[in-house]
Amino acid sequence: MTHKIVLTLASSLLALSIASPTLADSWYPYPAQAMEPPFAADAKPVDVEYTPLEKAEKPWNICVSFPHMKDAYWLGVDYGVVEQAKDLGVKMNLVEAGGYTELNKQISQIEDCVAGGAEAVVIGAISFDGLNNLVGEIKEKNIPVIDVINGMSSPDLTAKSLVSFYTMGYETGAYLAKKHPAGSEEVKVGWFPGPAGAGWVEAANTGFLEAIKGSAVKALEPKYGDTGKEVQLKLVEDMLQAEPDVRYVAGTAVTAEAAQGLIRERGLQGKVDLLAFYMTPGVYEGIKRGFILAAPADSMVIQGRIAIDQAVRALEGKELVKHVGPKIFVVDPDNIATVPQTNILPPDGFAPVFSVN
Repeated sequence: MTHKIVLTLASSLLALSIASPTLADSWYPYPAQAMEPPFAADAKPVDVEYTPLEKAEKPWNICVSFPHMKDAYWLGVDYGVVEQAKDLGVKMNLVEAGGYTELNKQISQIEDCVAGGAEAVVIGAISFDGLNNLVGEIKEKNIPVIDVINGMSSPDLTAKSLVSFYTMGYETGAYLAKKHPAGSEEVKVGWFPGPAGAGWVEAANTGFLEAIKGSAVKALEPKYGDTGKEVQLKLVEDMLQAEPDVRYVAGTAVTAEAAQGLIRERGLQGKVDLLAFYMTPGVYEGIKRGFILAAPADSMVIQGRIAIDQAVRALEGKELVKHVGPKIFVVDPDNIATVPQTNILPPDGFAPVFSVN
């Protein structure tokens, strides 16, 4: 693949993709960051513009596995994998395990996919380490495995299409730290990073806590839980009960979405502000309407698109960027009007699609 390294053009490309219908319609070239060396703990980001293949050489059979489809975030990734499969002319079958407690189900679903003739597998992993044996077995069959969104520690992966959730958490914490620098009055933040043990959750937690170090922002003990609305709402209710002087609630997009009604019901608007460390349509709308303060956008639609493109490149022996993700930027009331949903979110009314034939 000819991917041009651009250290100065990435932000202007992002502005172009937002401003120009032609670029937005075709989605690429997209401002992204490749990690060099790929998969390394000390990898450094290099700005690139990502351009996919125009068409696949044949209608490859690609299996996609998600942890669940319970929130709009994974719906956005679904939109990305579906549209890219259509664009490239490949077959795509998607399975979802039903939640972050369902690791065994995810493993058996993927095994069934492979037994059913999948030629490449794209995995949004429930566990950072828990699928490593499976990935090794699939590699032995010469089937490419692409790690999308969540992150896995397996050395047998073919490629990764994801952003650093460390950076997502860090950007969210840095936003608060800038508002409440060292020396100003201390503020408490309730912190809800998501399901314990998931790679993306631990990374976001580390980044968030790192960013607020030395500022006047004091994070309460992290409250872990599945990203279902009921679970997150209960966690926030319990925290508000125990910590009536809390100033912010920060956490998953589901946390922020679920807490909006609760904050309004209790008359806490302006007293307790909400932040998410990633973007969903609900968070986007919440920022627009003034109910949510801010969230970084990780362009999950594009991550899904890139994963399918990487799978096809691997199958066809074409050059691929092995470890790459869209550039992250924070959305808040100051820039929400200039950030359309294109590319960072699924379109309104999009319903889950499980196969492309």
